[in-house]
Order: sequence, then structure tokens, then C-alpha cells
Amino acid sequence: MSRHLFSWVALGLGFALGLGFASVSIVRGADDPPADVSAKVTSDAKAVGTAVKHDAKVVAEAAKEGAQQVAEAAKEVARDVAAAGKQGAQEVAAAAKQSAEKAKAAVKPDKVEKTDKSGDKPAGNTNNKP
Repeated sequence: MSRHLFSWVALGLGFALGLGFASVSIVRGADDPPADVSAKVTSDAKAVGTAVKHDAKVVAEAAKEGAQQVAEAAKEVARDVAAAGKQGAQEVAAAAKQSAEKAKAAVKPDKVEKTDKSGDKPAGNTNNKP
């Protein structure tokens, strides 16, 4: 039985020493990281930077294309507005011309022969003499 007790004590002591050495190596590792970990972090940071730059370029290109599409749409709308404005101006001019002709005819009835409602004599002739 004492042999078993001795083996259990030796096993416990070995386990405790193993934990002690492991904790010492972990603490040392935390103080001074290996060079390969630093290199890995540096390369990862470079990769992330490169990815961010690439994504920024993609976004900038998409924004440029979107701006070009908006500019083209704005040009088309401007052309449509100009055409509608021109057509409206022509209609206003035609209406003004027609109104001017009517006003001219009302002021000078002699130039334009109009008949009264009965159709017998020209309008504007108030002279009852034959």
C-alpha cells in the first residue's frame, strides 16, 4: 500500500511541476510573442488594407457610373422640357396672333365684311339710308 501511496504522491508532484512549467512558458509567451506571430499579424493587416482599398475603388467606380446615368437622364429631361416649352411658346404665339386679328377686325370693321344676324346688311353699318 505504501507503494501505491508513493506512486500517487509522485504522480501528483509530477502533475504540479508540469502545470508550473506550462504556466511559466505561457507567461513568457505573453511577454515576448514569437516573431512568426508578428509577421502573421502584419501580413493580415496588409491584406485587410488591400481589401479595403479595392472595395473603395469599386464603390468609387459605381458612384461614377451612377453619376453618369443621372447626368444622362437629366439631359434627356432638359431636352423634353425645352421641347415642351418651345411647343407652348408656339401655341401662345398663335393664340396671340389670332387675338390680334380679332381685335384688329373689331376696330376696323370696314376691312372685314361681316353680316349681322339677319344676313341683310353688313355689320357696323348703322346708316339707315339706302
